[in-house]
Order: sequence, then C-alpha cells, then structure tokens
Amino acid sequence: MANVVVVGSQWGDEGKGKIVDWLSEQADVVVRFQGGHNAGHTLVIDGTTYKMSLLPSGVVRGKLSVIGNGVVLDPRALVEEIDRLKGQGVGLSPETLRIAENTSLILSLHQELDANREAAASEKARLGTTKRGIGPAYEDKVGRRAIRLMDLADLDSLPPKIERLLVHHNALRRGLGLPEYEPKALFDELAGVAPKVLPYMDSVWVLLDQVRREGKRILFEGAQGALLDIDHGTYPFVTSSNTVAGQAATGSGLGPSAVGYVLGICKAYTTRVGAGPFPTEQDNEIGRLIGDRGHEFGTVTGRRRRCGWFDAVLVRQTVRTSGIHGLALTKLDILDGLDEIQVCTHYRLDGRDIDYLPASEHAQARVEPVYETIPGWKDKTAGARSWSELPAQAIKYVRWIEELVGCPVALLSTSPERDDTILVHNPFES
Repeated sequence: MANVVVVGSQWGDEGKGKIVDWLSEQADVVVRFQGGHNAGHTLVIDGTTYKMSLLPSGVVRGKLSVIGNGVVLDPRALVEEIDRLKGQGVGLSPETLRIAENTSLILSLHQELDANREAAASEKARLGTTKRGIGPAYEDKVGRRAIRLMDLADLDSLPPKIERLLVHHNALRRGLGLPEYEPKALFDELAGVAPKVLPYMDSVWVLLDQVRREGKRILFEGAQGALLDIDHGTYPFVTSSNTVAGQAATGSGLGPSAVGYVLGICKAYTTRVGAGPFPTEQDNEIGRLIGDRGHEFGTVTGRRRRCGWFDAVLVRQTVRTSGIHGLALTKLDILDGLDEIQVCTHYRLDGRDIDYLPASEHAQARVEPVYETIPGWKDKTAGARSWSELPAQAIKYVRWIEELVGCPVALLSTSPERDDTILVHNPFES
C-alpha cells in the first residue's frame, strides 16, 4: 500500500478538496504539510458545503488530521475555523486533530505588515498576496525569530523571544510610518489564544512515524499549486513555501521514503488568482464563460479568477518537478457544449519554439502560447461516473491531455459532488 501525496499541478484552485475528501475514505491519517490559511478548500458532501482554509480536509470525515511543521499557523484563524465546522456538525477534538509543536505562528503583526507592504508598493510591484500574513511569517521562520506553537506552553519564556521578534518588526514598521508594536500587546495576544490551541499540540513526526510503522495509510494534502512554489513557480508571483510534492516529507517530519504515490490535480482548463504570467489567459467572452460556469471565485479572497485554455506545457513541467505518477482531472463538465476547445502544446519565445516555461520573469511575460484545436462535445459530462457515460469526443480530449503531459489520468471528476468521480487507477493500491 502506498502513502499518497496530493498536489496541485497548476496555480492552485484545481479541486484538491474534493479529491482529498474522496481519497480520505481510504486513508487513516490526513496530513497538511505547507502553506497557511491563504489556501481554501471547498467540499460538497450530501448537499452541504464545507469551506476550510487551514484544517486538513479529512476532518469532515472524522479521520485523524494533522497540521505539520511545514505549515504556518494563525491560531486565531484556527479557532474560528474549528468553531465554524463544529457549528456544521463536524466533530473536532484533540483525538482527531493534532498540530506539530514546532509549527511557526502567524501573528497580527504579520498580517499588518503584509497588508501595508502590499499597499505601499506600486501597482506593477504588487504580488497579489491574500494579506493573511503568510509571507512575513515564513520570513520570520527562516530568520530564526518566529514564535512557535510550543512556545505558548511556557509563557515565562516568551518575553525575550518577543523582544527578538520586535527588534526586526519595529524597524520595518518605522520604515513604513507605522507605530511600533508593544511587547505587552503581543504577549497578551499569545497568552489569550494559548489555552484554545495547546490541547491539539503534539510531536507530529513521532506520531506519523508510529502510524507508518503500523502500516496505516497516510494521505498528504498540499495547498495551492506547484506553479506557486517558491523555487519552481512563476517567481516572484508565488507563495512563500514549497508546494511541490517533495515538501510532503519536509513539512511533516517523515523521510522521503514515506512518500509512495504522487497525485497531481489539474482542471480541464487553467485558472489563476492575482498577478503574474498566464500564457493561455482568455480575457474575453470565452474566459468569462468558463469563469461563470466554473464558479471561479477564490474560496479565501472571493476574487474572480483569471481563466484560460488548458496549458499542457505547464502541467507537463509540474509532472516532472513533483514526480507526479497520475493526474486527477477536474471540471471537465465546464467545457460541455463548446463548439471547439483549444490546448496550448508549446510556446514561442523570441521567434523559437520551446516546450517549457522559462524561469526568468521577463521571459515568462514574453512567451506566446501555440494552440491546437479540437471539436468540442454537445452531450453533457456532468455527473458521469463511468467512461461509458462520457461523450466520445470528451474521452478523446482526456486522452489527448494524457499524451501531451506524459502522465495518465488516474481520476476524473465531473462535478463538485464526491461520488461524481470516475476511478481509473486507485493511488492507494500502487
């Protein structure tokens, strides 16, 4: 039996929540290994919609859910999300939710810094962050001045750690024309939330090692998408963590050998939120049609997503950088009824053809997509649960994508409902 890593193979918003929920029925443990509450997951179960930004999707199914050390944790957002899900009847307790003791915390000063830096930048220099404090929190982690979850268990040790943190932040705040942050205000913030989150704290790497030795199935849940990876994405228009599959090991405390099968999630078209290059973007009637049909609005921000045709170059690239074994293709039904469908097969850059996205920001802005066109299909794919229910032309489209990206489709999703899924290959049985 293979432990499975689920990653987004585009710019996020590919439908990972539904796929993780679908797979979690077979898993014993679901682990979130990077990002923060800037990434949203939407689950639709028996007509009820659950929206989560921080908690692993497995909590809705009552699975043991783990927030790993690779995540940056906003304790106040965590408490709000737990309370909201409890209000929807989801049972959450320290028996079903564990958080790594060495997880770095997102504080109110991180959110203020995030928002003020973005506001101070010119329009061209803005990165389009969610202003949730994710980037500044990761900066403090790397700068070795972060407050970690375990620090809340010993409040007497906090003052010198707060002092070290504020030496850096108050200098930044002075530069932005903001008042300095008072140590007592930060101490009170942390002391107030400590009793609400400490019951969930655990040595997660020990727990996961034990689970693995017992032969239980682990499902690693990524946030955002591989094209937002801090190293392998469209830098600087990326997130502040590694989103590729390799982070599952680092962000959970398990070694690389714990990772068995990598499932990449991708839409049958492409979307992006915020600024940055988007070669196949359709800022036209087609883009608006796809966006309206697909309800393409951010779970966290509510921002309308930019929409475009499927980009085989990008998915082919993320298949390699994440070591993806199989794809879960989502939202095929959004393309129902189109007369024709275009797919980007390669790029043209400065007069020459290339089959990858260059790392240079300026080169990324200059690439031109080269399309191939196939006829669409008139019959609906929405709600299909077997290949026999799909139009022949839709099957042809799926096979074409497999050929272009060099990776088979393991799962095909035809609606937000978890049961509207066609299983080709079970990742857990690899």
